[in-house]
Amino acid sequence: MNKRYAEAKQHKRKNEYHAEISAYIYAIHKHHFIHTNKECLVQVSNQPIYQNMATSSPLHHNKSLNQDNVIRNTLTHHRSIWGDKFLTYNEKKDQPCDEQRVKELKEKVRKELLIEGSLEPIQCIKLLELIDAVQRLGVAYHFENEIEECLNHIYVTYGDQWIEDSNLLNTSLWFRLLRQQGFNVSSGIFYKYKSENGNFLESIRDDIHGMLSLYEAAYMRVEGEHILDEAIEFTRYNLGKVIENHTCSNGTSLETQINQALQQPLRKRLPRLEALRYIPIYQEQDSHGDDLLTLAKIDFNLLQELHRKELSQISKWWKNLDVSNKLPYVRDRIVEGYFWILAVYFEPQHSESRIFLMKACNLVIILDDTYDNYGTYKELEVFTEAVQRWSISCLDMLPEYMKGIYQELLDIHKEAEDLLEKKGINAYRIYYMKEMIKEYTRNLLIEAKWANERYVPTVEEHMSVTMVTCAYAMIITKCYVHGDDSVTEETFKWVSTYPPIVKASCLILRFMDDIATHKEEQERNHVASSVECYMKEYGISEEQTHELLSKQVEDYWKVINQESLKPTLVSRALLVPPTNLARVCHVLYTRGDDYNHAGKEMINYIEALLVNRMSV
Repeated sequence: MNKRYAEAKQHKRKNEYHAEISAYIYAIHKHHFIHTNKECLVQVSNQPIYQNMATSSPLHHNKSLNQDNVIRNTLTHHRSIWGDKFLTYNEKKDQPCDEQRVKELKEKVRKELLIEGSLEPIQCIKLLELIDAVQRLGVAYHFENEIEECLNHIYVTYGDQWIEDSNLLNTSLWFRLLRQQGFNVSSGIFYKYKSENGNFLESIRDDIHGMLSLYEAAYMRVEGEHILDEAIEFTRYNLGKVIENHTCSNGTSLETQINQALQQPLRKRLPRLEALRYIPIYQEQDSHGDDLLTLAKIDFNLLQELHRKELSQISKWWKNLDVSNKLPYVRDRIVEGYFWILAVYFEPQHSESRIFLMKACNLVIILDDTYDNYGTYKELEVFTEAVQRWSISCLDMLPEYMKGIYQELLDIHKEAEDLLEKKGINAYRIYYMKEMIKEYTRNLLIEAKWANERYVPTVEEHMSVTMVTCAYAMIITKCYVHGDDSVTEETFKWVSTYPPIVKASCLILRFMDDIATHKEEQERNHVASSVECYMKEYGISEEQTHELLSKQVEDYWKVINQESLKPTLVSRALLVPPTNLARVCHVLYTRGDDYNHAGKEMINYIEALLVNRMSV
């Protein structure tokens, strides 16, 4: 009995030899925070890169840099696979009609989400099923208040004592939806599905829908919820057997859903890709609502039009910069970059933020490639100090190729500042943004020093720097620049301290990126990745390092889940960027490096989101 389950637990014992290492690494990650001195660069191995900028600076001693006979560590990236595909945009003539139709359908769906009086148990279940469909179809942003009110009503009414705890499918759905909304319902309810010997009941294996629902719910786990850790092991193994033995009674549709879930659980899926995936599944269900389904399809197409328009605008801006000729060492990944930003915010009210994010984040790519792939250390010192001074007066001190980069950096943020002033929003938002950019370039310079000296830092040294140079904290800050009234100065102070959810998002990117790209990067004079640092410090193999880092990724998802539970330190809406930035890593880096080398699946995602209209 339970022999198959015992087999499923073998991989858990695989890393026992390295348990102490893993625990030590987690302790470092949990307690290490970044403190950056505004007056000087971070010290590495007690050797400051430079101090006292006002009196001893590269700008003072390098009024011109001789670029003759400079040997550069340059890697030539392939050109964009998209060419000028998204450069032009022609608005659809039927768009006004579609917008009116969405308005009408929204009101019909909204009525279904309204609560009148107390709800019978069966009504609660139907309401949960409707909310799940609304969220997975990608239209929940139209009904945020209604969804919050419904789930709050259910939470206040039932608390941790769900009405139908004998039904695994419904219990798991209740748990997942309330946890997603920030309600800290107890995972103890799932002990009902375990036998006296501590294993999950054998009868669950026959409840395929229930197992799939439990699998998805368990990924809302936080640190210490061993029942959910065990639920993931149990359901992953047994759902895998369902696929292997083709035991689904209703054909391939359920098998497809199981396969997709095993590849990427719902908690880690991007909302936009989930809508794309779930619309045809929902359409096949006999119980689907015609109004909701039509709303999801038309809304998808309207958003696609808006996104195409934005991408055209950004593509023209990028083309006017003439990066391919002026800075040929820089990656041309405008379309992949837009996919990344679309992963953070896809809703129409964030259009202004997406445009700013795209411009600012493509400057991040230019900076990253300049520090990592082209600039000499002396040039980078000069550029770094120019960024600290943030003044047009520094322009003439820079090498010729850096002048355009610096000018655009100033211009983009001046443009954002002017827009904020027109809206009557205090410019403190730009102040914090600039400080994050300064911190970013200071730490890029540290990496350049490491690469130049072929220095492999300790794990702790590496984390303190690459937490910044992964750029996620800076991007999260950029997400709030054009935010609504829920964004305050305290929001920016909060991000700048690298709170747990921001730190978790940063390290998920860092570890997944390094696992996917470190081999290619080490073929040239690239700074040591986390993989090399762990291998050196702990004397373990590359494979063991990958396992440890993958385990850390899972642990940081627990942190994201914990920090998303009420009460939160900031508005829950402000937790969306760090959460979605963590999610997009699982799209870009699970199969390799889909940002720099987009594979077939990534290309299909982009075409589905930005090219192919959905049939209504």
